[in-house]
Amino acid sequence: MRPTTSSFVLTISFFVAAIFSLGWTSSWDSIQAAADAVTSVRADFTQEKHLPILKKPLVSTGSFAYADPGSLRWEYVQPVRSILLMHDGETRRFLESEGKLVPDRSAGLQAMSVVMDQITAWLKGRFDDNPMFAAELAGGGKIVLTPTAEGMAKMIRRIELQLAAEPGAIDTVTIYEDETAFTRLVFEDLHLNPQLEESLFQEVAPHGA
Repeated sequence: MRPTTSSFVLTISFFVAAIFSLGWTSSWDSIQAAADAVTSVRADFTQEKHLPILKKPLVSTGSFAYADPGSLRWEYVQPVRSILLMHDGETRRFLESEGKLVPDRSAGLQAMSVVMDQITAWLKGRFDDNPMFAAELAGGGKIVLTPTAEGMAKMIRRIELQLAAEPGAIDTVTIYEDETAFTRLVFEDLHLNPQLEESLFQEVAPHGA
């Protein structure tokens, strides 16, 4: 199934590669201080879409990479490959079609660019800077984001981020559309401050190359 603009908004907006540990989440200032030590992130993810009408969730897998100050690569590998690149203020998306990755020039790309800009702010630990969400430190390594804008609230009821004990790691991000429909991102093999080539955010290379 081809990812839609809304699916990217509901996934990319959440793929927050967190920058802290449970011991650093007592305040937004401490979160920001921990985030300042991270200049790059790379990880794999599994995305599960849970709906009441489905016996089993829809599962997608992929990876992401981030480099300060605002370079981002978000890539789905299965079931259909697609890539979103952000670098030097430019956002590009590529979709698999007939076995090839082709540029996506749809009108929704501009909206994705806005979302991607916000993601980079989250990657820097600034969860409480987004006026579209009210951010709460819920304790136990959890951050809860509640939409403040009516349009966003119609799509998302809340976002819950469960931080890991390891500094700079996050276990899961769960996006609730309501109490029975939600999308969960599970992060694995996360690396902080890896050496990332600039080309990773500029070029679409074959998977595994």
